[in-house]
Amino acid sequence: MHYQLEMVTRETVVIRLFGELDHHAVEQIRAKISAAIFQGTVTTIIWNLEGLSFMDSSGVGLVLGRMRELEAVAGRTILLNPSPTMRKVFQFSGLGPWMMDATEEQAIDRVRGIVNG
Repeated sequence: MHYQLEMVTRETVVIRLFGELDHHAVEQIRAKISAAIFQGTVTTIIWNLEGLSFMDSSGVGLVLGRMRELEAVAGRTILLNPSPTMRKVFQFSGLGPWMMDATEEQAIDRVRGIVNG
């Protein structure tokens, strides 16, 4: 599992996931992103799932947990470009409304539009 975490603005982080996301990798990602949320800077997480080939239930839990943390700051989540299999998992998990097929730039622009609109 490989991942990249990039702060694209003071409030927005893009998390790019590659390979297989299982419970071992989840702990590293959870610690980093939760720290940023609790410091009060992050209000939007864009999960770029384009390079992700597998996600187990701990990965879904990772996303749901960060969404709960973001609720305290009226935050937003975007699940960007999930595979067809992950799309089904997200639909069954109630995360369908947060999915988006677009480029990272389009997702960032959408967030800016919501914040400024």
